[in-house]
Amino acid sequence: MTTAARAAVAAVAAVALIVPLLLTESQVSVYVLLLLSATVAIGLSMLMGYAGQVSLGQASFTMIGGYTAALTAVHGAPTWLGLLAAPLAAAAAAAVVGVPLLRLRGHQLAFATLAVQLILLNLVGRQDWTGGDIGLQGVPRLRIAGYEFATEVSYAYLALAALGLVALVTRHIVTSRPGRGLRALATSEVAAASSGVPVAAYKQAVFALSAGFAGLAGGIYAYYIGYVAPGSFPVLLSIEYVVMVVVGGAGTIAGAVAGATAITLLVQLLNDVGTREGMPASAPAVLSYAVYGLLLVLAMLFLPRGLVPSALALRDRRPVPKPRPAESEDRPPAPAPTQRQP
Repeated sequence: MTTAARAAVAAVAAVALIVPLLLTESQVSVYVLLLLSATVAIGLSMLMGYAGQVSLGQASFTMIGGYTAALTAVHGAPTWLGLLAAPLAAAAAAAVVGVPLLRLRGHQLAFATLAVQLILLNLVGRQDWTGGDIGLQGVPRLRIAGYEFATEVSYAYLALAALGLVALVTRHIVTSRPGRGLRALATSEVAAASSGVPVAAYKQAVFALSAGFAGLAGGIYAYYIGYVAPGSFPVLLSIEYVVMVVVGGAGTIAGAVAGATAITLLVQLLNDVGTREGMPASAPAVLSYAVYGLLLVLAMLFLPRGLVPSALALRDRRPVPKPRPAESEDRPPAPAPTQRQP
């Protein structure tokens, strides 16, 4: 990482730490949801950008993490234990379902992951121990080492810490030796396999890791909201995560964060418009689907690499400034060539 990149990361981190202190309570709530979405988007960005796999069911792993944390807490176990179990349960579930699913490619895998979420939503909504369609209410607040996370600002910093941890883990993986294999896998599976890269194992590992990130975000969400239900993790949420990655730039950490920021703020704007007086009850969902589809089309047409990679490419193509005319005029004239005497 260059000095300029380190300075940019430090500046963004400083702003992220100050922002919760300057916002109102309702705005901090949006900020927390933004950070949790960015946590999920980073894992999905790695899955799409390096493993070349598209998941339309990423919210199902967020739901697994949320229900794991909630069930652990409501049955009297320490809440910090539920937070640790949330990403592990989501990663384990992804490792199991990934064995048959990752044999598929392209749109087949996308529809298969979507089917997994639909099945999971149906199963969770029919079980008594999950609370059925009503869900689990009264989830206790998170307590770690005697400290209870009871305010909006405390959860903002918790979500920010989770995002930072996920970003560090992702960067370490990408820059390591397995990361070079992942980059080769993103370029060509055949070439990567011929170079000795275990393609199936790497796909499985990235799929499970991205699910673990989603489970961590789901666990924090359960403690923050204090309530989980099948309706908290709809199919639209999975589509939202994909739009975040596509708009921001797949295969990049900054792109995932930028996409999550843009889409979360846009969703809040659409919800505000859709819930105004005179609007039908289905207006927020209809507006969301329409805008997501429009954004995907525009991103594919004009920014196929995403916001962040396109901005970096534009910066790198800046022309080198030519010397000023005055600089050439100030130079002394070259001496005239001398003729040899016979």
